[in-house]
Amino acid sequence: MPLFPAFAQSPMNKSEHLDTVEVPFNAFNVISHNAAVFYLEHEHATNWQIEIQNKLLYANPNGNAVIRLYDNLNTEKYVEVGMGSQPDYKFWVAVNTPTDGYFVIHEERNNGWSPDKIITVQHSSNSGLSLTVGQKTVVDQLDVAGFTIKNFAVYGMGSSTDPPAINSGSMILSFLSGDPIQNPIFYMPMIVLAGTAALIIVLVKTKKRT
Repeated sequence: MPLFPAFAQSPMNKSEHLDTVEVPFNAFNVISHNAAVFYLEHEHATNWQIEIQNKLLYANPNGNAVIRLYDNLNTEKYVEVGMGSQPDYKFWVAVNTPTDGYFVIHEERNNGWSPDKIITVQHSSNSGLSLTVGQKTVVDQLDVAGFTIKNFAVYGMGSSTDPPAINSGSMILSFLSGDPIQNPIFYMPMIVLAGTAALIIVLVKTKKRT
């Protein structure tokens, strides 16, 4: 099981953590038991978002690119995102837990994803797990009883006798997490609401005077 480091970046907001990983194509040319593991510099706890850009060139129509996001507190718990080869562009999302085992929560056998659409996985303490492909929501507020990411694994072959799944390109994963309360953007809706309310009050008072 090969291990790879990840590279961190420094976001403007000090309460946030940002890791960006470019996964080389050959990391996917293994079976699940030999999956390549990538360790992130930061631990992304509770409130996090991941953007996935799949720029891989598949080597055969049965090849896949599979990502397993592991819960750092329990290695038997993970979220799996799978992207199949052209021309079908199969796509699935699955969850594995110690109590319930492995179960698929979303699957599309045709046109489930495309290289020009960013896949976004996000989790929050209030809303649980959600996933979008471009603008399309495919998993909405699934309760996974909390999730903290420190590492993930990738693979793409179903059997060691299969031909390589991928022959070029890469996949980029961007991890962002932090306390939303410490982020100024978190307060924007409340600021806008307060400003709108104040404006309405002023207009009402002005109208009464006239």
